[in-house]
Amino acid sequence: MILLRRLLGDVLRRQRQRQGRTLREVSSSARVSLGYLSEVERGQKEASSELLASICEALDVRMSELMREVSDELALAELAQSAAGETVPAPMRRPVLNTVNVTSVTGRPEERVTIKAPTEAVDVVAA
Repeated sequence: MILLRRLLGDVLRRQRQRQGRTLREVSSSARVSLGYLSEVERGQKEASSELLASICEALDVRMSELMREVSDELALAELAQSAAGETVPAPMRRPVLNTVNVTSVTGRPEERVTIKAPTEAVDVVAA
């Protein structure tokens, strides 16, 4: 079984080590205890979004970059798991992109906007 907290911890540790920083430095900067940060890096604790934001700020890494790297690791782990014959859920269907005309308060069309929306009709109101 793939544990997201382990993958997240691995990526956090690599980010810290790439910068040549110690657990003590990052924990102090993120204002989290050294022991707790260590447990997060080892995948023993689930990090809240607030904690992740603090750690990312301390590492000067965007959370989106961190999560992208975690996502890539997860995809590789799923491929390895399916190659080993273990069951992996099928990917979810991607949302359909619809182009909609946005009407301004004056009633005139302003611009075209592409949004992710369900295939059913969607009303978009410009503010």
